[in-house]
Amino acid sequence: MKEKILLASPHMSKEGYEQEFVNEAFKTNWIAPLGPNVDNFEKELATLVGINHAAALVSGTSAIHLALKASGVKDGDIVLCQSLTFSASANPIMYERAIPVFIDSDMDSWNMSPKHLEEALIKYPNAKAVVVVHLYGLPAKMDELVSICKKYNVALIEDAAESLGTTYKGKYTGTFGDYGIFSFNGNKIITTSGGGMLVSNYEERVQKVRFWATQARDKARHYQHSDIGFNYRMSNVVAGIGRGQLKVLNERVLKKREIYFMYKEAFKDIKEIEMMPLNDFGFSNCWLSSMTIKGAITPIDVIVALENENIEARPLWKPMHLQPFYEKFDYIGTDVSEKLFNTGLCLPSDTKMTKEQQQRVIDVIRGLFK
Repeated sequence: MKEKILLASPHMSKEGYEQEFVNEAFKTNWIAPLGPNVDNFEKELATLVGINHAAALVSGTSAIHLALKASGVKDGDIVLCQSLTFSASANPIMYERAIPVFIDSDMDSWNMSPKHLEEALIKYPNAKAVVVVHLYGLPAKMDELVSICKKYNVALIEDAAESLGTTYKGKYTGTFGDYGIFSFNGNKIITTSGGGMLVSNYEERVQKVRFWATQARDKARHYQHSDIGFNYRMSNVVAGIGRGQLKVLNERVLKKREIYFMYKEAFKDIKEIEMMPLNDFGFSNCWLSSMTIKGAITPIDVIVALENENIEARPLWKPMHLQPFYEKFDYIGTDVSEKLFNTGLCLPSDTKMTKEQQQRVIDVIRGLFK
């Protein structure tokens, strides 16, 4: 069996930064949730992306959930959500018994279409929140999306789970909306094994998020709860890994982009292949190098050919409005997200991958188009 090439996997620093912070947690016995690493991870990430406040949580999903609560989303409220995304963008809407309405993407950004968002807000003028995603590290059209949300007075939540290190017109994604969320799952550009972060410039709201995330325990000698709480706070050990990973974020972004451009150069003469769009208005972290295919060869043909060589690849996310659980909910758009799903796939983008390993991927794909 040939050596396995992964789609994306954890990549600890060669300097051992993560181990230093974790060892400090063990040395001081700060093993439980909260502690110096959590406090500093929040401060360091907030400083990095240029925002005032952050709350470290157990996952990006929990961060979206608490961003929705902080936006005032309640039972029966409408929440507009990008359709072309992973289910974690939509599932927290259901946690609050709200009603999702899914919005199509546009082809030149792969992210939420401003045109269709405005159509949705005309149809649902009382919508409580909008969840926009920066898919695969590609920045959405934030100027237009922010303007529309302000026009209709609706909260904007940025799902930047895949886009840490990505900028839009020089400003980091996750910092344009009322709330931004990041994920540190094992496959993300930096990882804490599992974890997430909510960021915002609203200090009072972030304090409330921290309160909810620690079981909503009131200030009292006894255990008293005046609100529903959640066990969502990040542990001090996990946060130590995150602090070490932050030190190599720029290296990881550069490697991801190097991988993307090697694919782009390798396939430039194959008219059936088009790599995901990098637009002048943004700088993408290229979290997963993705492409679309037209013609007789399908994404599944490519995925199977790669699997036969022990290489991991995956289809693009299946749009939420096509998912069995969500198909009963409204969808505003045409067929862009569906077309991308039907024609697209994600290529191995592991930052530990060598050029020789990437060439193996390229050779398999080029062989299909001879």
